[in-house]
Amino acid sequence: MQPSRTRIRPALPRIGAAVLLGAVLAVLGVGVGEPQPARADDPVTFDQSHIVDTVGALGDREPEVVAALDELFAGTQIDLFVAYVSSFDGVDDTSTWADQTAVDNGFGDNDVLLAVATDDRQYQLSVATDFVLDEAQLAEVQNTAIEPSLRENDWAGAAINGAAAMEQSVAGEPLSAPVITPGEASPSSGGSGGGFPLWIAVLLVLAVVGGIVAIVIVVLRRRGTAPVTGQGKPTDEVPTAELKREASSALIETDDAIKTSGQEVGFALASYGAAAAEPFQAAVSGAAGKLSQAFTLQQRLDDAEPDTEEQVRAWFRQIIALCAEANRALDEQAAAFDELRQLEANAPAAAAELDTELAAVDALLDQAEARVAELATRYAPAAIDTVADNPEQAAERLTFAINALAEARTQLAAGEPGAAAVDIRAAEEAIDQAKLLVDAVDRLAADLQRAEAGIPAMLADLDTDLVAARSLPAAGEASAAVPGVIARTEQTLAEVRASLAAPPINPIELLRTLEAANAAMDAALQGVRNAQLQAQRLQAALAQSLQSARSQVSAAEDFITARRGAVGAEARTRLAEAGRLTAQADSLVASDPAAALAVSQRAGSLAAEATAMALRDVDSFSTNDDDFGDFFGGGGASRRGGSNGSMGAVLGGILIGQILGGGGGGGGMFGGGGGGGGFGGMGGGGRRSSGGGFGGGGRPGSFGGSGTRGRRGGGGRF
Repeated sequence: MQPSRTRIRPALPRIGAAVLLGAVLAVLGVGVGEPQPARADDPVTFDQSHIVDTVGALGDREPEVVAALDELFAGTQIDLFVAYVSSFDGVDDTSTWADQTAVDNGFGDNDVLLAVATDDRQYQLSVATDFVLDEAQLAEVQNTAIEPSLRENDWAGAAINGAAAMEQSVAGEPLSAPVITPGEASPSSGGSGGGFPLWIAVLLVLAVVGGIVAIVIVVLRRRGTAPVTGQGKPTDEVPTAELKREASSALIETDDAIKTSGQEVGFALASYGAAAAEPFQAAVSGAAGKLSQAFTLQQRLDDAEPDTEEQVRAWFRQIIALCAEANRALDEQAAAFDELRQLEANAPAAAAELDTELAAVDALLDQAEARVAELATRYAPAAIDTVADNPEQAAERLTFAINALAEARTQLAAGEPGAAAVDIRAAEEAIDQAKLLVDAVDRLAADLQRAEAGIPAMLADLDTDLVAARSLPAAGEASAAVPGVIARTEQTLAEVRASLAAPPINPIELLRTLEAANAAMDAALQGVRNAQLQAQRLQAALAQSLQSARSQVSAAEDFITARRGAVGAEARTRLAEAGRLTAQADSLVASDPAAALAVSQRAGSLAAEATAMALRDVDSFSTNDDDFGDFFGGGGASRRGGSNGSMGAVLGGILIGQILGGGGGGGGMFGGGGGGGGFGGMGGGGRRSSGGGFGGGGRPGSFGGSGTRGRRGGGGRF
């Protein structure tokens, strides 16, 4: 579950704009007692309330609903919001009304929306894809508690009984029969009557005008100075710690959305060519640019320089806004992308093609395993820790893909191409990630060999520099710092040679150590060497430093991409900054090689930090494996035996959804307790109502941002 947070309730019930509109219509001659056609209600805004009732459905029972929502939150951390409107016609596709409302209000992983259109006699339930209850459990809540209440026009009871049923379902308890109080159909129509006397109408007009003016002023102030955060509260009212959490989540989720969208574009490029894929590649590039700006701001927040509270809050808000822009850029192309790929129509052929790709990657696993074993005999554990379990992880991804493809064929046989497409998308990403894991072994092996080959030349250069430094006169051209530099360089050379004499070694780390010593020596001898020699040494050092930085960034990128379900914002921020600085160093090579050297060295250091942080994140994730073992099921078609590959899919971020709870009661993905998943989608963002998907509660990612990723739900007529 998400950490507990305080729920803020307004002191007075929220007055809906539609209620004011109804009063105005009454004054203008529409009798209050006359039945009116259903209004077209736009998606609503919750502000600080958890209830929006534009039709007066709750009447004097609103306090009962508030108490039920509070009890649900206290017991489960599930935040249930309820909306009662006349009609869902305020959006082009009425089936998406609740999802759109959830997106507009920035709903998060544990936020649930129950929307009821009283005149349409329809309701919708919208939850995050990684919500703790799976499809079957949600259906039981709807069929047992919500729909029976709505059929009897027990508008308050739908929320009260629904909240109680969710709490019981999370606890693994059987659902109780709902307590139903039958009510009036279509409360928005009102009763019979002949309207208001004129003097009441005049007073009502004055009250309405004053109320509208006040509301407009408040709205304008909020839009100008207090943008709404993911929890629906103005950021001026949100504690800095919560802003930090929201910014961190936005970075993680947007990074995942861009990575997944990039993979999807790669699949489309291979199938349809560059021209067809170009607009989607442009969308991904544009979104990545926004995310890069957001990561740069986060790095400024993380650096050692102190920032004022005002700066911190402003940068967090900018990060959230930039991530939202990135997601919108992807969402704008999501429908067109789905139209291009047409996975539902092409599902059988796509599944057959994936069988071939899976077999090709599977054939490489034994070779990758042997390569890792060989590397382990030559290099220190720290040198290969980013690929040490890559063969095992690749096998997990392929096992997941095998099961996903089997499920896709089952769905196709059942006449469910939409559900099959979800499984095929999951298999695609799993196979692609398995290939990345295998290729990463070869990339690291090449980088280690290159680094190892560069050590002798660096040692020789430093030996030469030591001779030159020792020959300097005690005074004059030599600075007072030279003796210290000589001593430190001698110590470094001795330590590196001792390491080389006692393998296994970490050549990349040894090379970084020598690069630092070389930089110090170059600075000490700068006034002694002639300009040509100094330039040659600088270029050699720069080439070595850039190669080292690229290797470290590549290794960190491979590791984090394949395990993004467990990796947090800190590691991603360091990696993003390392990548940015590496590109900056490349751009400075010709114009300012000295600056390029310093920047590339900083990039290498940040990449090393990113790797260390990511390793810690994954270790923390892995220590929970036993807790979630039964929860993810067993057996399956694993070529290595053991799990069905779902834990690897969670670690890889293929199944969208953060681990929400322990292995106890409550159901979730893959048959049992808790919740499930890795980081993915836009956790506080997009919602989906479409069904299908390998294993139940999880959903693979697809092209798009917050508005098109990560929500599901149900509903219907009552």
